[in-house]
Amino acid sequence: MRLRRASLVMLSVILVFVLAACGGGNNTANSGKNTSTEKPTSAATNAPAEETAAPDDGALDHSKPLKLTVFSTTANYAGPQTGWFAKIIKDKFNIEMDIVASNLTGGDTKISAMMASGDLGDIIIFGDDKNHYPNAIKGKLLLDWTQDGLLDKYGKDIGSTFPKAIEKAKVAFGGGSSVFGIGNSVASNPSGPSEGKDMTWGPDLRWDLYQQIGAPEISKIEDYLPVLKKMQELEPKNEQGKKTYAFSMWSDWDGNYKMTLAKQFANMMGYDEIPDTAVYVKADEEKYYDFLSEDSWYMKSLKLYFEANQMGLVDPDSMTQKFDDVVAKYKDGRLLFSWFPWLGAANYNTPERTAEGKGFALVPFKDELMYSTGFNVYGGNGIIAIGAKAKEPARIMEFINWMYTPEGAMISAGSGTAVPNGPKGLTWDMDASGKPVVTDFGWKAYADQQNTQVPAEYGGGDYYYGSNQMNFSFVVPAMVNPDNKEPYDHNLWTTTLERNPSKLDSDWRAKMGVLTPKEYFEKNNLLAVAPQGFTGKEPLMMDKTLEQKNKQIGTVIQQISWKMVFAKDQAEYDKLNKEMHDKVNGLGYAEVMDFSIKKAEELFEARKSVK
Repeated sequence: MRLRRASLVMLSVILVFVLAACGGGNNTANSGKNTSTEKPTSAATNAPAEETAAPDDGALDHSKPLKLTVFSTTANYAGPQTGWFAKIIKDKFNIEMDIVASNLTGGDTKISAMMASGDLGDIIIFGDDKNHYPNAIKGKLLLDWTQDGLLDKYGKDIGSTFPKAIEKAKVAFGGGSSVFGIGNSVASNPSGPSEGKDMTWGPDLRWDLYQQIGAPEISKIEDYLPVLKKMQELEPKNEQGKKTYAFSMWSDWDGNYKMTLAKQFANMMGYDEIPDTAVYVKADEEKYYDFLSEDSWYMKSLKLYFEANQMGLVDPDSMTQKFDDVVAKYKDGRLLFSWFPWLGAANYNTPERTAEGKGFALVPFKDELMYSTGFNVYGGNGIIAIGAKAKEPARIMEFINWMYTPEGAMISAGSGTAVPNGPKGLTWDMDASGKPVVTDFGWKAYADQQNTQVPAEYGGGDYYYGSNQMNFSFVVPAMVNPDNKEPYDHNLWTTTLERNPSKLDSDWRAKMGVLTPKEYFEKNNLLAVAPQGFTGKEPLMMDKTLEQKNKQIGTVIQQISWKMVFAKDQAEYDKLNKEMHDKVNGLGYAEVMDFSIKKAEELFEARKSVK
């Protein structure tokens, strides 16, 4: 994902982390307010960090290279930022980034170790604001952006364009006055679905194979299994002779609480989880359910995958492989189903294949009600922050601010959710009428990121790894750029929608009667849009005792969920199901559920702020 990459999310996402070891004291954000007046210290030496000199005109001095450690709990890459994004920020800010990714090196254990060290790096990306972020504030590990007028001087665009996001930062986590970070996917318009051409979820199938088996109607989610079996029988192996599967899953996005890929069908029924709780909540109604209940789409998904595995539709590598392994399998044509358009289509649908009519495309089911994330003027739950020991915080603030401007957003729009636009003049440019347009090279790069080499003058390397590897979506890509009156997302530009479609696109559009998947859901009134509001109060947090119980419960759920999918028969599946419920009930699941209901009520209250 890059959705999740997931961010998300995308999307979402999507990633939930629970702190195993850090901090004590009470749970109020104010208790963590950084009131220190000392200069920030160097992460390496613990000596006072060198401040950036400001010339007489107020501009910052970029003459010396600034090497930043970026600790991201959502990144799927670790090491130096390279390629086209590295060149852009080097040329503009003389900044170089080295990314530390807890996803790849220890997960929660890595996060806890970083916190215990007292130094989280220069820039920190939190996947959500539920545990590690407030605990980092309490531990005085994050810089207060209001200190020495940092935000006012070097974050002016954030303050003027997204004042509600600053308001939330102060009220929810800064004791009413401090700002320790800002949310992701922020917008300036308050209503409507925030997705672009595609929704965050599908389901997407290999459209060509689906048509060849007669495009049978799919009424409910369970109907996909016999359809996918026929597709597998039609193409049992890819061009290299390797076996094909419907579902190929990965565990490195699971975090601590649940099997991540068992929640996606809930999103296609109009529900989404409240991170780190036991409830799924309806997007546009005050409804929720216990995700371990019999009617939960988490439990139904486990049963669906179990049945699919019995049919030979699940990749046996699923329990041990990583996300990048699955990406490679989509690219090689070994998979037939995709939960996300940014996964299957983004990796399989090359220009050569789509010209032949091959590729992934949306194949909705009759009862589908797509969960849609509304525009969020307060910013999402993902957080970008500056470390308390950061080197040259003014230059870091200037850089973060730029990422929220039209110039920064035009380059990185899609990062964390989809393919980013990339460098102006290479992948896109402005036409004679002042409208943005994708170049021929851009279409090639977007369709085949890892095999598209970027010219040396733009940074070299392949397009995929040249993208911003922090995995953080700063502004919503569907938001309109005030400079050209077009959305930031290149998929929504007028020039893109009017472009000659491939054979695959033409066939899909003709049969669906719309130009885009988003239009399909809008036209058929199949969207459940979740208002993105704010209560105006500090968020309800678990106490340490419940937090530890919740983590233990999550580990049990996650581990047994995978075993249920790969159970040898129905008897073993039922035995594991009972074992999971018995264990979590014994660990205090009822207490977690009580807290989760309170979080649902808090969410319903927050939604009223934007209705």
